[in-house]
Amino acid sequence: ELVTAAPPAEMRSMAIGLAHSLSRYKLKFSPDKVDTMIVQAIGLLDDLDKELNTYAMRLKEWYGWHFPEMGKIVPDNLMYAKTIQKMGVRTKCKGLDLSDILAEEVEAELKDAAEISMGTEVSEEDVANILMLCEQVVSLSEYRAQLWDYLKNRMNAIAPNLSVMVGELVGARLIAHAGSLMNLAKQPASTVQILGAEKALFRALKAKHDTPKYGLIYHASLVGQAQPKNKGKISRVLAAKCALSIRVDALGESSTATIGIDSRLKVEDRLRQLEGRAPVEAADAAPAARPQPAVVMAADTDKGRGYSVAADSTLAPSGKKKKGAKDEADDDAAAAKKAKKAKKAAKEGEGEKKRKRDGEGGSGGKDGEKKKKKKDKDK
Repeated sequence: ELVTAAPPAEMRSMAIGLAHSLSRYKLKFSPDKVDTMIVQAIGLLDDLDKELNTYAMRLKEWYGWHFPEMGKIVPDNLMYAKTIQKMGVRTKCKGLDLSDILAEEVEAELKDAAEISMGTEVSEEDVANILMLCEQVVSLSEYRAQLWDYLKNRMNAIAPNLSVMVGELVGARLIAHAGSLMNLAKQPASTVQILGAEKALFRALKAKHDTPKYGLIYHASLVGQAQPKNKGKISRVLAAKCALSIRVDALGESSTATIGIDSRLKVEDRLRQLEGRAPVEAADAAPAARPQPAVVMAADTDKGRGYSVAADSTLAPSGKKKKGAKDEADDDAAAAKKAKKAKKAAKEGEGEKKRKRDGEGGSGGKDGEKKKKKKDKDK
């Protein structure tokens, strides 16, 4: 209606163009799309870990034919690859300075092992291919470290409270499993607790067994510090605090950790309580905690509405009544027991009398029969 001179076809194309531009603007600046970077980064981090383990295992197996003792002396994958890059064949190890890669005692042990190694000899072409694999391992390790720093910065910017509670890695896995930070904020604490153990949960429900106590949250440092018997309780407390932290991160406006620090201290106090240790004083535990506003009751300000001590009952609790009631109950039980015994004795006495009477009657009948037979015989 604003542009009257334009024909309907042009108005329709203008409306479509405006709708497309508005949709692109919303997609570009939507806060819900920011956590997509975390989901993709944690997925790539897992893939890099798998590839690094595969490459490092292949490198150790390949170079192990030439220098088998080196695998136990240098267990770290990155140090192993860098040492091979600098050393090449084991015969050059004696005259090299590896102090920038290895510790002094490890370097001495490696040089001693290189002189008495039982490995086979390799050609220059073999060494060239092994060195190319070493370059891949080193480059992937460096890229993984760079990606980890990026993920840590993104987590501290998007979900600072969750990062304080469970760490950046576990928090990123929770967000990736739920799909987004908003979807995770909609979940209750019980779902956050077993998130990642859905298969075990449904299997337990189907077989009517005990359901799992934790999922991805098991890898949090607080659950790892607990004793095996307390891991379930700590995971439940931690999941409840995490649910609050996630909602603050998703719906709050602060970009720093607010509720997460206090919640973590409460979980640590609960852990100490379960282990029987003394709780840390609040002043020592959280020196930088935010001061809470004092709560003033309405009855404190109004003297007329104050608590009246005179209205309290002054009757002292009688301990004798309780004791008398207990004695009375004991007497009733003893009387009932005595009556039961008397009834049983009377019943036994009646049975004894009946048996005696039956015995006398039986013996009298036999004597009568004998006398009758004797009379018949005399006749």
